[in-house]
Amino acid sequence: MSPEIQQYDPFVLVLFGATGDLSKRKLFPALYSLYQNNQLHNDFAVIGVGRSELSREKFLAELKESISTYARIPMCSEEEWQAFISHFDYTAVNVKDATAYGTLTSKVQEYEAKFNLPGNRMFYLALAPELFGVVSNNLKDSGLTDAKGWKRLIIEKPFGHDLESAKTLNEEISRSFNEEEVYRIDHYLGKEMVQNIEVIRFANSMFEPLWNNRYIDNIQITASETVGVEERAAYYEHSGALRDMVQNHMLQMVMMVCMEPPSRLKTEAVRDEKVKVLRALRRYAEQEVAFNVVRGQYSSGEINGEELPGYRSEHGVAPKSSTETFVAAKLFVDNFRWAGVPIYIRTGKRMPKKTTEIIIQFKELPKNLYFNKNNDLGPNLLIIRINPEEGMYLLLNAKRQGTDDKVVPIAMEFCNNCSDQSPEAYESLLYDAATGDSTFFTRWDEVSIAWKFVDPIRRAWDQTKEEIPHYPSGTWGPDEAHQLLARDGKKWWPVFGERESEVVVKAKEQPAIL
Repeated sequence: MSPEIQQYDPFVLVLFGATGDLSKRKLFPALYSLYQNNQLHNDFAVIGVGRSELSREKFLAELKESISTYARIPMCSEEEWQAFISHFDYTAVNVKDATAYGTLTSKVQEYEAKFNLPGNRMFYLALAPELFGVVSNNLKDSGLTDAKGWKRLIIEKPFGHDLESAKTLNEEISRSFNEEEVYRIDHYLGKEMVQNIEVIRFANSMFEPLWNNRYIDNIQITASETVGVEERAAYYEHSGALRDMVQNHMLQMVMMVCMEPPSRLKTEAVRDEKVKVLRALRRYAEQEVAFNVVRGQYSSGEINGEELPGYRSEHGVAPKSSTETFVAAKLFVDNFRWAGVPIYIRTGKRMPKKTTEIIIQFKELPKNLYFNKNNDLGPNLLIIRINPEEGMYLLLNAKRQGTDDKVVPIAMEFCNNCSDQSPEAYESLLYDAATGDSTFFTRWDEVSIAWKFVDPIRRAWDQTKEEIPHYPSGTWGPDEAHQLLARDGKKWWPVFGERESEVVVKAKEQPAIL
C-alpha cells in the first residue's frame, strides 16, 4: 500500500452484507481509517446493501457504533463525521430477486451524480459463498456492471468447498466479470508482516544466498487461536480447519516463504512465482495422508484458569461430530531450491496462545567440534511474527560475558508495531482494490491448485472409520502432531511468549536488540 505513488480514483462501493459482522468489525473501520489517512479520493460513495429494511438514519447510527467500537483511529469531530457519512447510504435488496436490483441501480446513479463520479464501480460480496454467482449474474443483468469506468468484484473466502464447486462458482462469476476484475480476498495477504516477507528475502543479501535446502533445515508455520468455534458452528461444521485455514491462509504463507524472486515487482510476475510453488507442492495420495497429515478436535480444558467446553459441547455442533479444529502437516516443495526441506504447518482452535508466526530453522553446526563439543548448541532461527505481535526475531549464538567458552543464544529483534500501529489487513486490501493492485489477492489458478492439494486429504478423512484424535483445550494439539516431527528427529519450536525460558536468554541477562 503506497499512497505516495498511487493515483486515487473516485468510485462507488456497493457493499453487499452491510449489516453483517464482517462489515461492522472490519470493513467500515477500514474505510474510516483510509478516509482519515487521505487514502480515498475525495469523491467516493458507499452504498450498503442488506436484507433488513433500515432507514438511512438507522444505518448511519449502526455505522457510527461500528467505527467507535472497532476502528483503530479515534472518532473525529462532529463536523468531520458529517462530511464522512455524507458519502454513505443504504438500501434493502433481496439479492436472489433479479427485479429487486432496480432500486440499487437508482441509488448508485444518484450518488454518481451527487459526487460527479465517472462510473467506477466496486462490488464487495460480504455474503455466503453460495450467493456469489447469483449476485454477480444479477449485477450484470441489471446493468450495474455496464459502467463507463472500471468495475471490480471483491469476494471473500471460502471460494467453493472443493475443486468442483470452485470451478462451478468461477464459471458463474466469469459470465459477468473478467479474471482481472475479480479480487478474491485472503486477509492474511493484507497483513503487514506477510507482505514484508518479500522484502526480508529479496532486499537483504545476508538472507537470499541462504534461502535454500543447503542451509535451511526446516520451516515451521503456526497459526493458533485461543477461541473456540463460538458463533460459527453452522459454517465450521461444513468447513473444518482444513478448508477454513489450510486451503487458503496456510498455503498462502507457504507460497510467500518459498517463492522464487519475481522477474520484476509487478502484480502478475509476483503471482506467477507464487503459483509455481503450489505446482511444486507434493500432493499426497489418499493412502499417504495418515502418515503426513494430522487432524484433531479440541475437548474440554482450561485456558488462563477458565474452564472451557469441548467442541462437541458447543452450541450447534453435532454430538458425534468428526469435524477437525486442528490440522498439522508435513509438506514438501519439490523444486531445486527446496528439495528435501520439510515444511511443517499447524493451525488450531483453543490453543494456549493466539499467534501466527513463521520459523526458519537453519542447519546446525557439526557435533563435537569447536563450541559445540557438548552437542548442546542450538540452531540459528529466523522468526517472522505476523500476529498479534509483528516483527522479526533473529536467534544467534554468542559467548556469555565473563566466560571463556560458554555459548548462549541471544536475540536480535525488530518490532514492526511497537511505535506505530500497523494498518489492519482490510485497510491494505481495500486500498489495493480501489487502486487496481491485485498483487495480494488470490488468482483463480492459485485457488484451483490449492483445492487439488486439499481434496485428497478431505476424502481420506471422510472415508476413515477411526475416531478423530482429541486434545484438551489449552494444549498444542493432539500427540500425533508432536510425533509427526519426532519421527524426523525434530520438534515444534515454542511460539512467541513461551520461548524465553526455553530458547532465548532473557533480555536482562544478555540484551541484544536490533
